[in-house]
Amino acid sequence: MNANLKLYQSNGSPNSRRVRIFLAEKGVTLTQVAIDLGAKEQFSDAYVAINPRRVVPTLVLEDGTVIGEVPAIMRYLDEAFPTKPLLGADAKEKAVIQMWERRMELEGFAAVMETVRNRAAGLKGRAIAGPHDYEQIPALVDRGMERVKDFYTDLEARLNEQPFVAGPALSAADITAFVTIGFATNALQLAIPEANAATSRWYNALAARESFSA
Repeated sequence: MNANLKLYQSNGSPNSRRVRIFLAEKGVTLTQVAIDLGAKEQFSDAYVAINPRRVVPTLVLEDGTVIGEVPAIMRYLDEAFPTKPLLGADAKEKAVIQMWERRMELEGFAAVMETVRNRAAGLKGRAIAGPHDYEQIPALVDRGMERVKDFYTDLEARLNEQPFVAGPALSAADITAFVTIGFATNALQLAIPEANAATSRWYNALAARESFSA
């Protein structure tokens, strides 16, 4: 137990889930501090003092250093706890995994997030997470749904070529893709298409791992 590391997170946050799975897969435990998004605790003075962007998750180190943004948190954890690297063991692996994780985030996760935030009634005036308020743009919902469908098509093609998103072994790219699918299924009712057999096999195999229930 790494009690001197604190992860501020929410069980209802897909981004927090990415980090929880990452930690579980690596076998790293730390202090978790729950932030109630429903109660808008992310806007409290206490939390804003930690993360002015008012988003979760946030990792706070023993010396008080604050690390926000999922890729940065993953990078710190993978290097601080090098056993079972999920971001690559050498220069080539690191570059390839970062490329695919970035694609999963931009083409999948971000597409779902944009669609949800521009559609949900409870997010009016909050179409973009962060310290500033932005109005919803309904047209982005239709485009976002198409982007998610394209993500599924492209992911199926990739998983027909490789057993995991970034190649022969499980990595952070798989975690982001997996959470994206759960997010799309729950928030947009866009589950894996029935015809996407490779994606379904991959998803079910990951879902069976204890770490992916974190």
